[in-house]
Amino acid sequence: MTRFLLRRALWFAVTLFTVVTISFFLMRSVRGGPFDTDRALNEAVRINIEARYHLDWPLWKQYAHYVGPFNLDEHGPQFLGGDGTDTFGGVLSGDFGPSFRYRDYTVNDIIAQSLPISALLGTVAMMWALALGITTGMLSALRRGSGLDVSLRLAATGGIALPNFVIAGFLVILFVFLVPLFPVAGWGSLRHMLLPGFALGAPFAAYISRLTRTGMLETLSQDHIRTAWAKGLTPRLVIMRHALKGGILPVVSYLGPATAGILTGSLVIEKIFYIPGTGSHFVNSALNRDYTLSMGVTILFTVLVYTLNLVVDLAYTLLDPRIKLEDE
Repeated sequence: MTRFLLRRALWFAVTLFTVVTISFFLMRSVRGGPFDTDRALNEAVRINIEARYHLDWPLWKQYAHYVGPFNLDEHGPQFLGGDGTDTFGGVLSGDFGPSFRYRDYTVNDIIAQSLPISALLGTVAMMWALALGITTGMLSALRRGSGLDVSLRLAATGGIALPNFVIAGFLVILFVFLVPLFPVAGWGSLRHMLLPGFALGAPFAAYISRLTRTGMLETLSQDHIRTAWAKGLTPRLVIMRHALKGGILPVVSYLGPATAGILTGSLVIEKIFYIPGTGSHFVNSALNRDYTLSMGVTILFTVLVYTLNLVVDLAYTLLDPRIKLEDE
């Protein structure tokens, strides 16, 4: 276990360094800057702003200053020749710097405000995905070959084929305009969460339904299930206590990629439903060339995806003792 965790920690450091480096230089290679607007700035104003945010430095120095852990500005640490008034320490110190577009806000402030909203939206989406996916997958497996099985499999195929923004459009037309049950945009109540949560989680519910059906069919054909039937256990006990545990193992292994998909899918869903989450801020920062905010959200998503994949791997070994970690 210790060697496994150490190896994962090493790969995490390599992955994070690669993501930060590629993202930093890729965003600055795109034409345009954070202060390019429809109305041209006075040249003196532009020079002052770029100097304030160190955009007039050589690219290598901007990168070293952003990553840290030392502030290369003249107001940085005294042992580097600064006066010590600027406490920015770079990404390695957990400081993502100021936002170029949101005045008086740091990237840390923006993430702290928006991350709980995105996390709640993602939780609602995952609950939809698990509840619908596991339920329909079980029913499909238990009614194999029936009309219900065929219908559920067709619905799963449609859910996989349709992207979440198309599903969101259908839901808005149906439940906002034709049958006005939900608000079209905003955040703050359960009614605001259900529609975007369903739109975000529906494609993953379709995948989970297929995985649950496959896992249940395989588990139901195994010897220990036949033994449970031979002992005279009720169908509910056989299915819920014995078959379901083995049937959802493929779902557990899929939770890591599903979580990553929900994180990236929230970028579009939050814009459609005007939800002030991290994904919405990321889209705005990309459009406005807000380098620091884009980098901050990218790093945050990288850390979340890697951590959640590690949790899923550990949970998989707990559910199925036959599965061992790499170095065990």
